[in-house]
Amino acid sequence: MTYRIGFVGTGNPDGDGFAMAYRHAAGYQRLDGCEVVACADLDADNARRFAAEHGIPETHVYGDHETMVKSAEPDIVSVAVPPPVHADVVVDIARSGVTDAVHCEKPMALTWAGARRMAEVCERAGVQLTVNHQLRFGRPYRETKRLLDSGAVGDPVRIEFHEQNLYDSGTHAFDLANFYVDQTPVEWALGQIDYSTENVLFGTHNENQGLAQWRYENGVYGIASTGRGESFVDAYLRVEGTDGTLEVGDDGTLRYRRDGRGWEKVETGPDGRYFPDPSTPKRVTEALTRKVSDRLADRLHTPAYTERAVEDVVTSLREGTTPELAAEKALDAAELIFATWESARRRGRVEFPLEVDDNPLEAMVESGDLHPEPAESPSP
Repeated sequence: MTYRIGFVGTGNPDGDGFAMAYRHAAGYQRLDGCEVVACADLDADNARRFAAEHGIPETHVYGDHETMVKSAEPDIVSVAVPPPVHADVVVDIARSGVTDAVHCEKPMALTWAGARRMAEVCERAGVQLTVNHQLRFGRPYRETKRLLDSGAVGDPVRIEFHEQNLYDSGTHAFDLANFYVDQTPVEWALGQIDYSTENVLFGTHNENQGLAQWRYENGVYGIASTGRGESFVDAYLRVEGTDGTLEVGDDGTLRYRRDGRGWEKVETGPDGRYFPDPSTPKRVTEALTRKVSDRLADRLHTPAYTERAVEDVVTSLREGTTPELAAEKALDAAELIFATWESARRRGRVEFPLEVDDNPLEAMVESGDLHPEPAESPSP
């Protein structure tokens, strides 16, 4: 079976964002049985550029997602619009009765209610929903899981990470923490934030500095430090075990040590913190080979983490298995984010499950409880 692929939110590779639709498209185009057929974007120029680069006919370039789904009838839709509209777009697609799977960019949604709604509607409609926490497919992180499962450092006791913020980038780290405890439910979360200077990313507020602590039902603790104070946790990600420590550094280097012994570096090939970084000779060889044969060059290509995520999305749909990035796992990460902000709002510990519907940080800004100063405009 050949899957027809559509995109909502194409972005602009030369703009301020990451234009993640292009990265999703690279994942589909390297797979047999996937045909990129349609795209939709409110910016007509962005949509046309994306279509031209990915062989989409003009007749299948749209200004809105509802018309695209109805007319082009895609089997799989990648959603790469800003987070504030994730929930509405995903729900519309799921209710169309046309599409079998939706692969949505992270963070999951603007509000906790919106995230739950996405998952609930897709489940009722029989639509496979995944959220692009693609770091799960990087070798530093998968090797960390393998070493944990093998007992290399004993049983996990505490998971630590630092990130730029809890929401936009921190969603990846929360997801990895949950990955390492096999999605064990969280008992409670405690957090505090500083939001004194406006920090709006892709239409959503993000704190300037944050500190979070949480506890899983199996007794493992988590701690996260973000923004101005992120160096409080001095590795990107660390797992303390009963018999040792595992660390992924800011450069993606993985190492571990057993108590009383020195550090051992773990080989992860070209894979780094965010993406693979093949050697210069390999990149040159691939580029030269591509001039002769795309098929041969594809064999030399090291897939990016998003490309690996897309492959799992397609394989899971085809085989009827649970995808690695299933919506219920994304909900676990989202709940930790919103619970940390809710703890800051309440000035106290938050028990799980989280019983709010809104986005506590956005709500505190709107109510005036937080009043960040406008960010300085960049110099011309």
